[in-house]
Amino acid sequence: MPEGDVVHRTAKRLDQALAGRVLTRTDLRWPSLATVDLRGRRVLEVVSAGKHLLTRIEGTDDAAPVTLHSHLKMEGSWHIHRTGEPWGARGRRREEHGVRAVLENHEWTAVGHLLAMLDLVPTAEECTLVGHLGPDLLGADWDPAMAERNLRSRPERPIGDALLDQTLLAGVGTFYMAEALFVRGVWPWTPVGDVPDLPGLLDVLHKMLKLNAERVPQTTTGDTRPGRSQWVHGRSGRPCRRCGTRILVEPIGTAPRDRVAFYCPRCQPRTGTADRTGTAGMGSARVRRR
Repeated sequence: MPEGDVVHRTAKRLDQALAGRVLTRTDLRWPSLATVDLRGRRVLEVVSAGKHLLTRIEGTDDAAPVTLHSHLKMEGSWHIHRTGEPWGARGRRREEHGVRAVLENHEWTAVGHLLAMLDLVPTAEECTLVGHLGPDLLGADWDPAMAERNLRSRPERPIGDALLDQTLLAGVGTFYMAEALFVRGVWPWTPVGDVPDLPGLLDVLHKMLKLNAERVPQTTTGDTRPGRSQWVHGRSGRPCRRCGTRILVEPIGTAPRDRVAFYCPRCQPRTGTADRTGTAGMGSARVRRR
């Protein structure tokens, strides 16, 4: 699943193409929105909120401003094309059955492909969709002190699981969870209350997402060469870049909402009494991110 940095970049691209321009065509291919027509309205801005995208659209004389909310989940994406040109690289048209939304103005067309969520609400009611989120690591109002308080509300919870809870802080998925914990030398199942420097961990997460929100390709090692861009995520069975120990992976969290955590058992020594037996039999750089 795209994490906060990717969603932030997506919002920035959409904002550049849509904000300040009047919609000349809208096609929302979602059962509850199939009859909605937003033509003639101006897009005010597109912003991200954690892993959520919010396209804010002006009101009319008889209608309030509205927000089109979308979520990419595992396979969704937004693509920008010049209006009138084919939807796809080198003239290849995107599969029609996967298109969920089309927002078009005279210059640009934004196509939402395989979106997992699509909602339209009055902008004043955005909180019904994203009000549950904790502080956004890439938000202008990022509040590390509040994020720390949220995490410490359940001190017994494994830190890796807690970091994935979007109600505590927004924007982190399995990729940044694994990478930040490795950099800080923290075992993913360490209880939150036992993490030696929680503010330091949050600072690393913030820096990682902020740096990658402004660049492609994504890297946490500082090396953008293929196969060298990450420390542990997707590298189970391979040698740790620091110590050479084999990287392990295992589920974290409670089924059926459990995820996976990659880690180095030497650089991130086990703490506490929990019995965790990671395996090296899963993963490459192509492991899906949630």
